[in-house]
Amino acid sequence: MFNVAIDGTTSSGKSTLAQNLSKVLGFKRLDTGAIYRGIACRFKRLRMRKVNDKNIAKLVKDISIIVSFKHGMQHVIVNGIDETDFLRSEEISLLTSEISPYKVVREKVLGIQRRFAAKYNCVMEGRDITTVVLPNADVKLFITASPEERARRRYLQFEGKKGAPTYEEVLKDLKMRDQRDSAREFGKLAIAEDAVVIDTTNKTLDDVTKICEEIVRSKMH
Repeated sequence: MFNVAIDGTTSSGKSTLAQNLSKVLGFKRLDTGAIYRGIACRFKRLRMRKVNDKNIAKLVKDISIIVSFKHGMQHVIVNGIDETDFLRSEEISLLTSEISPYKVVREKVLGIQRRFAAKYNCVMEGRDITTVVLPNADVKLFITASPEERARRRYLQFEGKKGAPTYEEVLKDLKMRDQRDSAREFGKLAIAEDAVVIDTTNKTLDDVTKICEEIVRSKMH
């Protein structure tokens, strides 16, 4: 199988790039974040109140996760329940951020990711895909942009919504997330030695997609 691994900073555009690149290449794209969210859904269904070592260990021990595709859309089935429609709620988002740093959770997802990569030609993006999940990927890309540009993009997503943060608040939060991501014990943000670094600050999504497509196709041939 041919695997494209993409890592990058928050709001650098790596998720949208992965989606576009998988389409032009005809590859499967694995939304890793959706798997973590599926685990959070299971935590909620079990009515566990506290995120702690004991509960997380119990959660992971009895969990079954299947990733499938229907009409090109990824579905996450957890213990026989399709949780896809519930993955993006604010409650699940907050719960996911609490659950995802646990080592046993990351190890569970790691197994799913590697089995997926062994089964399909795929594009996979995240924070540690090039360094931990798929260290032998055929192509490794690291996507970034200046903090100011990434904050601008994120700010535009909130603009006009009730209670939307200011640009300065978004920038401050983004810099804090960068610092946390680079200091994590597990799932640390780092640039693999053989990764191609692409700065998207002054580039359109189409530009970045074309650059990455050329890199992948040249490697394939």
